[in-house]
Amino acid sequence: MSQTDVRRGKAVMVLGTTSGAGKSWLATALCRWYARQGLRVAPFKAQNMSNNARVVPGLPGPDGRRRLGEIGSAQYFQALAARCVPEVRHNPVLLKPEADTRSQVVVLGDVRRDLAEVPWRERSEALWPHARDALASLQAEHDVVVIEGAGSPAEINLHASDYVNMRTARAAQAACLLVTDIDRGGAFAHLYGTHALLPPEERALIRGFVLNRFRGDAALLSPGPEQLQALTGVPTLGVLPMWHGHGLPEEDGLHDLGGGPSGQGALTHRIAVVVPPRISNLDEFQPLRNLPGVRLVWARTPADVDGVDWIVLPGSKHSRADLAWLRAQRLDAAIARHAAAGGAVLGLCGGLQMLGEALIDLAGVEGAAGPTADPVVDACMPGLGLLPLVTRFEPDKLLRPTTATFEALHPDGPWAALSGLAWQGYEIHHGRSVAHPGMAAPQPAVRDAVGAPIGWQAGPRGNVLGLYAHGLFESPDVLRALFGAEVRTLDAVFDGLADFIDTHLGPAALLSVLQAR
Repeated sequence: MSQTDVRRGKAVMVLGTTSGAGKSWLATALCRWYARQGLRVAPFKAQNMSNNARVVPGLPGPDGRRRLGEIGSAQYFQALAARCVPEVRHNPVLLKPEADTRSQVVVLGDVRRDLAEVPWRERSEALWPHARDALASLQAEHDVVVIEGAGSPAEINLHASDYVNMRTARAAQAACLLVTDIDRGGAFAHLYGTHALLPPEERALIRGFVLNRFRGDAALLSPGPEQLQALTGVPTLGVLPMWHGHGLPEEDGLHDLGGGPSGQGALTHRIAVVVPPRISNLDEFQPLRNLPGVRLVWARTPADVDGVDWIVLPGSKHSRADLAWLRAQRLDAAIARHAAAGGAVLGLCGGLQMLGEALIDLAGVEGAAGPTADPVVDACMPGLGLLPLVTRFEPDKLLRPTTATFEALHPDGPWAALSGLAWQGYEIHHGRSVAHPGMAAPQPAVRDAVGAPIGWQAGPRGNVLGLYAHGLFESPDVLRALFGAEVRTLDAVFDGLADFIDTHLGPAALLSVLQAR
């Protein structure tokens, strides 16, 4: 059956003048707004580069059964906002950076080692058919597909090989919104320059400009929008005020590295999250940022963890390299002192691996990370020694949703309130951790649905806790147990985003975008 023989849903695409302009946020808001109009909506991003990922259903295999895969967290949240089940077609290509010049390539949920070493331009041509076909199938099944671009669509040195922006827009015949961050300055120049650098046939797809993160009286912008429309023929659809408390995790991660209070009310918990270069799944800490009384600090130096109540070692796309970085910053000694004094230490996935006695990568899953010429020596790295575990990296990645249940934890320890609690999480890791053969067996702290341990505790009063499952702080039961507080549900966050654009862009403008084709 040809493309013309099938129904084709409409597409709205959010492009940005720069990275961090607000594409992910606006695309999520559009997903919920159009879903609230009774439309069948799906998100799409042809390629995402992020170490924030979620486990989702993959494509059916030869036996008809769906495998599990992974997509970028932004598209996972956008699918939930669209009221559809997240799946690999929503983000057919995910690049997970492992070093400055190397990324793991995930295509329709599966790791493709054969593509990881292919030069960028040649690789783009090999990846585009996967993205194109996923987009076409989504358009055939939905009324609206909300598409997110990447970076800027007008990088003229990359334009010929860029399939994430205008090649996708042309394939979908998308009505494109171009958003800019006016708080950075130069917004009108960014919008005009981006529009001017596009070829005429792509320029024609730009149906509206959006000014994001504006502080002050929007009336003061005049006559800028009018002059910009006179130059480009494109109207400014609206001005979105600065809004810090929307509650959605930021796609680009550490937008507030300076720390500071992340909630309102009297300070009850000071939590330091260590942020090494290859940190992953940063989005799972968003609920902590929304909690009253919690001060969340992104820690990169020993001074950043001084006096905190908890130290959290998050997930990592390259645990050994991040552990070497942690030692270079002398954070290892600071964490050891904190643990020895009975302070709470939490390791999640890669952070759990770092807390163990050793990390072994004989298969080279994480690539070279050692200084010697001996590959066996380089493959073995001592951990922080706070949990009696040894982690071995395997070529096959473990991907699964997880029902995790806490064991009875130390009654006087910082995690005691979690005893017996069950919660839903997810696992994404190459490492497999077992008890160190020469040490006393570790105390299991968390078990999965079949009773296998996926978390352990150690230290005075069980204060050192390591878990393989992500998503701990996304459980309302966990937040109530640990903090005696709740945060807005994700569904409420999505509705808040939709209300915001309904107010500041308006129903007429949002519906007119669908009618622009």
